[in-house]
Amino acid sequence: MKRMKDLPPQDRPREKIARKGAAALKDEELIEAIIGRGTKNRDVRTIARDICRLMGEQKVPVRYDELASVSGVGPTRASQILACFELGRRYYATPGQQVKVTRPEDILLLVPDLAGKRQEHFICITLNGAGEVLGNRTITVGLLNHSLVHPREVFADAITDRAASVICVHNHPSGSLEPSSQDIAITQQLKEAGALVGIPLIDHIIVSRAGHLSMRERGLV
Repeated sequence: MKRMKDLPPQDRPREKIARKGAAALKDEELIEAIIGRGTKNRDVRTIARDICRLMGEQKVPVRYDELASVSGVGPTRASQILACFELGRRYYATPGQQVKVTRPEDILLLVPDLAGKRQEHFICITLNGAGEVLGNRTITVGLLNHSLVHPREVFADAITDRAASVICVHNHPSGSLEPSSQDIAITQQLKEAGALVGIPLIDHIIVSRAGHLSMRERGLV
């Protein structure tokens, strides 16, 4: 593969964007345009190829730490790439289009960085009657217990959203996917509270670097 400096100017990604528009570029060329240049030992085209390979291997959106670990990327470029992804998501999504949840794996797309967190994060995702996402909020950060994850904190925003149902998600920094006794107790408490307010808890998902576990599929919801 030719190095960037060996390409004719008109074939370099930023020049191609100016002439043809960004839609004309391949994925690797778009990454090349974002990061701009390589390092002393690695050409920008090689780095971009490795980033695209990483993204292609993922079943969920690529994480900051995964990008930063690619040789030649590091913290600054990982941040640039993720910032571009987020801007695209915010400004160029199809108007009126909402994420629809039909299986636990769909939830993972909404919490791409959760598995890598060093503290437990408890998140509530509110859904409308069609299973489309209305809201995605962090309820608490830290060790989970009954006092920190109280039903009123979970369902207050769900009521404001006029949600039809909720899904809760939290991570296990330890890497284990097995629900703890505390996880099971919290899930039961939220299930009962949801039944009272008419906004059922339809799943509670645990994520870690090892994958994910649906408590509904386990028969615990």
